[in-house]
Amino acid sequence: MKKLFVIIAATMLSAAAYAQSSDLGALVFYNKPAGNDAPIHLDSTTGPAPGSLGAGVITAELVLTSLTHGGTTTTPNLVLSPKTTFKITPAAAQFYVQNVDVQVPGSSPGDSASFIMRAYATSAGSFDAAKGAGSYSGASDVFSIALGGGTGTPANLTTLKGFVVTQVPEPSTIALGLLGAAALLIRRRK
Repeated sequence: MKKLFVIIAATMLSAAAYAQSSDLGALVFYNKPAGNDAPIHLDSTTGPAPGSLGAGVITAELVLTSLTHGGTTTTPNLVLSPKTTFKITPAAAQFYVQNVDVQVPGSSPGDSASFIMRAYATSAGSFDAAKGAGSYSGASDVFSIALGGGTGTPANLTTLKGFVVTQVPEPSTIALGLLGAAALLIRRRK
């Protein structure tokens, strides 16, 4: 009898947790929703697409920069899950991420939230590591949306603008290059 009671209690707690999680504000992490086209390029606004580098080479993530819930605004600067990668086929789709649904912790449908979309070389492990190592990295401007979710559909990123992902050599690489160039100039003069 005790086992049955424990099983029923665990089932009720699981159902309550599921119901509570489905009441979170949500969005579709996709940079080409209906009504908006925000392509991501490599190295210039007309450069190649991140997806042209291959499957899983560039990771994209959303950072929650502010959330207005119940009249109170917070600035959590929280990287949301799941992250995603860029499409690789067809060629025209390589500027866009694989769309995934994302729930925003501590939010409700209808809340106002601001985000930054960041993209970086997956091999670096994180945006900050990629930026510090001079690997591919880039970020959008801050954009705001009203969250969907709950019994409705997740919100689309209709205010996101496209951006460029660049590869900037780390300072030590630049310094070594300058030293090499100076050595060549000195040797040439002799």
